[in-house]
Amino acid sequence: MLRTIVCVLSCLFLVKNGFGKTPPAKLSIKHVVSNFYVYTTYHLYEKQMIPAHGMYLVTDSGVLLLDTPWDSTQFQPLLDSIQLKHGQQVKWCIATHWHSDRTDGLDYYRQQGIKTFTTVLTDDFCRKNNQKRASYLMTKDTLFQIGSISFEVYYPGGGHTEDNIVVWFGKEKILYGGCLIKGAEAKDLGYLGDANVAEYANTLRKVQKRFPRPKWILVSHHDWTNKQSLTHSIQLAKQLKKKS
Repeated sequence: MLRTIVCVLSCLFLVKNGFGKTPPAKLSIKHVVSNFYVYTTYHLYEKQMIPAHGMYLVTDSGVLLLDTPWDSTQFQPLLDSIQLKHGQQVKWCIATHWHSDRTDGLDYYRQQGIKTFTTVLTDDFCRKNNQKRASYLMTKDTLFQIGSISFEVYYPGGGHTEDNIVVWFGKEKILYGGCLIKGAEAKDLGYLGDANVAEYANTLRKVQKRFPRPKWILVSHHDWTNKQSLTHSIQLAKQLKKKS
């Protein structure tokens, strides 16, 4: 009897700590504030399922999407979820740099009639690296107005990549940092194969100076609820420069 109990407990332990782990949902959507939402998909990278956050904004004129899902199976489910949740269609999509976790869905969304945007610099990198490309190109920092919502697309310089941009919603004080800014819990700046190590800290300081006191800082692969992410990323970049 005792042996049977031990076997049962052992099996329960394995289920709880191994085979029983529930995989993350392929797509999740969380409310930020007002009409702003973060969506998350996942991708297997170096044997780990890595979360990839993007953001969308609901307006009376349609939905603005910032970056595309990393998981290609979620391109259409994201559109369907937004339509079901808000009764609105995605009309615009802006990708914040050329890596696939930001741009993979550009061609698919273009085919759905969505206006897709990147900077000219991002488009150059997409073309050279055989990544998906946008239909509309921004030649400089750009102010957008969608209904009552205005926002700024800003290129601060090289960091995570040479082309990374951030998006600032001034009225709401929301800074969408993409992969340029790491989470406050990050131990390093992540993948640096295409980074500008020498300028990373200066680039982050430019963002901090231009957009002071944000209420929200949205990052791509870490906890996006901690406002210390930008300050922490600057410290990581300063340490990285010292080592280089």
